[in-house]
Amino acid sequence: MSLITRRSCLAGALGTAAGAGAPRLVRAALAADELSVRVSNRSEPVLCAEKDNVDVRLASDRVRSFRVQAVHPAYIGSIVSDRWAPDFTSCDMSSDPSFAAQARRVTFWETTEFWLTGYTYPSFWRPGSVPFRVGDRVEHGLHVVQLWMLHQERAEEILVIYPPDGYWRARPLPPPHMRWSAYGSSFLVGPLEVQERPIVALKEISFDPETRSFTLAFAQGGSATVRLTTIDQDRQVLDVGFDRAVAGEGGFAALRSMYATAFNCDVARVAWRAPGTPGWGEGAIMDWKGGEASELWAGRLTASRHNTSAPDMVFGAFSDGPMRPAPKTAEKSPAQAGSSR
Repeated sequence: MSLITRRSCLAGALGTAAGAGAPRLVRAALAADELSVRVSNRSEPVLCAEKDNVDVRLASDRVRSFRVQAVHPAYIGSIVSDRWAPDFTSCDMSSDPSFAAQARRVTFWETTEFWLTGYTYPSFWRPGSVPFRVGDRVEHGLHVVQLWMLHQERAEEILVIYPPDGYWRARPLPPPHMRWSAYGSSFLVGPLEVQERPIVALKEISFDPETRSFTLAFAQGGSATVRLTTIDQDRQVLDVGFDRAVAGEGGFAALRSMYATAFNCDVARVAWRAPGTPGWGEGAIMDWKGGEASELWAGRLTASRHNTSAPDMVFGAFSDGPMRPAPKTAEKSPAQAGSSR
C-alpha cells in the first residue's frame, strides 16, 4: 500500500471545512447547541494485541444526547488483503474470570432486510444476568445480541451489544470493492464504573424494531436510548439520548480499543476539536493527555496488521437537549441507504 500524506489522511477521515463531503462527518460542528465535554485518556501500554488498553472516557454534567459514528478509515480504498485474525502473541489470559453457561442461539425478530439474534457462549467473563426484551418476549442469560442486515444478498452483522458489561461494536456496510469489513474498537454508553475493567452495569435492555432503537436501563438508575439513524457503505450513525445527564467524573461514554504498536492496533491516532480553537488538534493515542472537546475522532491513518478494515470512531453532537425524534421513515431509511433491495 502506498503511503498517504498525514494531511490528506486526516482530511479524508474527518472531512474538510469546505467541499461537499464535509457536512457528512462534521455536521456536529454546525449545531448551535453543541457542548464540549471533558475527555480523559487513561490508555496504558501493553504487549498483548488482544487486550483493550486504549481507554478514553467522556464526562459532562450537562450532556443529554450525543452521536457516535463508525466510519471507514481513510485508506479503505487501498486495502487489497484484509486481516482480522486475533493475535495472542505475548498474551496471558489464564487469570481472566470465566463463568460457564449453556450455549444457545435465539432469534428475536426478523424481516426480509433486518433481524436480531442473541447468543449465550459456553463461557464469558461476567455472568449473563441482564434480561433482553423485544415486545413481549424476554430472554435471560445472553452474552451478545447482534443486529443483522441484508446487503447485496449477504448477511451483514452491523451492530452488537454485550449485555453483561455494556460494550458495543459498530461498523458500516462493506465498501464496494470488499465483501466484508472488520470490527475494531468498542464503546460504552452510560454511567461508567470499573469492575476489573471499565463497564456499564445494565438492569435491562429492550429493542424497538420500528425505530431500530435500543433502550438501556442502568443498574445505577436512569436510562438511555441508542438509535440506528444511518447505515451505508461509508458510515454507521447512532444517536444516543439520556433521560437525564450522567453527572460525575466517572463519565457517560468511553472508547475502548487496543494499541500494541502503530502497525498492530485498532486505534493509533486521535483528533479533537476544542472550544475556541480555529482548527483540529491531533496526536498519537498513547501520548495525548485529554482535554475539552466538542468532537473527537479516534482511528488510524495507515493500515494495521490487526483488523485492517476496522472503522474509525467519532463522538460528537453533544447537547443538553433531548435526542431528536426518530424520523417517520426510520424503519426504511437504513435499508434505502445501504440495502440492495
